[in-house]
Formats: sequence, C-alpha cells, structure tokens
Amino acid sequence: MSNSSSIRHFLLLALADTWQLQLLHFCLFLGISLAALLGNSLIISAVACGHHLHSAMFFFLLNLALTDLGSILTTVPKAMHNSLWDTTTISYTGCAAQVFMFVFFISAEYFLLTVMCYDRYVSICKPLHYGTLLGSRACAHMAAAAWASGFINALLQTANTFSLPLCQGNSLGQFFCEVPQILKLSCSLSKIRELGIISVVSFLAFGCFVFIVFSYVQIFRAVLRIPSEQGGHKAFSTCLPHLAVVFLFVSTGTFAYLKPPSMSSPSLDLALSVLYSVVPPALNPLIYSLRNQELKAAVWTLITGRFRKH
Repeated sequence: MSNSSSIRHFLLLALADTWQLQLLHFCLFLGISLAALLGNSLIISAVACGHHLHSAMFFFLLNLALTDLGSILTTVPKAMHNSLWDTTTISYTGCAAQVFMFVFFISAEYFLLTVMCYDRYVSICKPLHYGTLLGSRACAHMAAAAWASGFINALLQTANTFSLPLCQGNSLGQFFCEVPQILKLSCSLSKIRELGIISVVSFLAFGCFVFIVFSYVQIFRAVLRIPSEQGGHKAFSTCLPHLAVVFLFVSTGTFAYLKPPSMSSPSLDLALSVLYSVVPPALNPLIYSLRNQELKAAVWTLITGRFRKH
C-alpha cells in the first residue's frame, strides 16, 4: 500500500509494445498535432488580421481555436516524447499540471460552445436585437466568463483530485493524466468528496447541453419559417458547423466517461481518449472552414499575402 506523499511519478499507458509501433504512434500524433497547430493558427491569424471578421461569431471562434491549441499542446507532446524515448513516466508535479491545463481548456471549450450557440440563436431568432445583446462588451464578458469558469473548474478538480490519498499504486490506464484514472488509484472511502464535485460539474455540463438543444430547436423552427431559400441556406451554413463540433465533442467525451465498465478495455479507452482529446482540435478548423465562405476567403488571403511578401 502506498500513499500520495510517497509517489514521485506516475506510469502512463504505453501506446505500443514494439519500437516500430511506438514510432508509428509518434508519427500519427505528430501529423495530427501539426494539422491542429496549422489550422487553429490560421483561424486565429485570419480573424485577428481580417477587419471584416471582427464580429461576435468570429470572436468566439478565435477563442475556441485558442482552447483547441491549448488542449492538444497539453497532452500530445508528452505522449510523443514517451513514444520516441520508450518511456511511460511523468512526474507527480507534471501530472498535476497536465490535469489542471487539460480540464481548464476542455471546460473553457465547452462553455464557449454554449456561448456560440447563444450567438447563433440571437442572430437567427432575434436579429433585430443582435447588436444590443451581443455587442463588443457583452461578447468580451461572455468569453471571460467561459475562461473563468474553466479556470475555477480546473482548480477545484485538480486540488481535490491530488489531495486524495492514493492507495492503488501509480499506474494510469491512459496516455495522459486524467481525473477518472487517478480516482481509480485513490482509497475507496476518500472518493466521496471528489465524486461530489464531479456530480456538480456534470450537472452544470448537462444544463449547458440542455440549453444547446433547446436553442437549436428554436433555431431550426425559425429557419424553416424563412421564406427565402438563400436565407435559409445561409442560416444553415453558419449553424451546421457549430452543431457538428458540439456533437463530436459531446458524443466522444460522454461515451469515454459514461461507457459501461463491461465495455472497458485498454485499447478501447485509448481510442476513445484520442477521439475526444486529440481529434477535435485538428478537425474543428476544417469543419468551420468548409461552409464559411468569409473565413475561407480570409484564410486564403492570409496565405497568399504571406507568400507574396516572401
């Protein structure tokens, strides 16, 4: 039996048993992370430099790109390092920092997706009040609230998780430090406080999900009443990318955390963790750019402008 005071490092899940497979995982993670870095950096640069993109929708999209960059940079570099150097260790302090940063960025992203849903609702269902309800100050306050909520959630989760005595060793069944995996190492009687905080956070997350569903019901009802086919197409083109990102984020994360124990296995847990922590940051820029002509034009102008300068 060991306690948290005697643990100086954790053992992460090895991605493969052979060097060749570890190198393959390294290359896959490198490709995905480079795609995420390129896509999100282009969106951030295009929105920041394109004066015609200084609207509420693109302001929130810029913040979403920042959370995607933060989340993938929190987990993937350490996994790539472990694969390349054939190790699975992470220090106790490094694990705590990784938990805090990952929960912070993931929580902020979920709250930003909720705020972006409100932006779509106001623009379609209450267009005459859009300037009043979503002015520059209101957008700044909502974005700040999303980031602050993510910070508070991460602080509470990290402080409570690492204050628990760990009695089940130091091996984590995941390629990065994750709260549920650390809870499996704690004493059974000491989990009540952490489970209480998780229940409160889950309730808030469910409330955001209900708000998103209710908003989109109202949005689709309003879109179906638009007489112009072009107007309905434009409304759908701005809503469908956001809805696709929400579905990808919520479905993979929910299944990863709430799947039945009978379905749990190291390979399935690894695949699900990659789906909700690594794949969305790489796909989100592509999803948002496919149907948004303004964003595509701004990104193309940014790229061609840079090439012309060189």
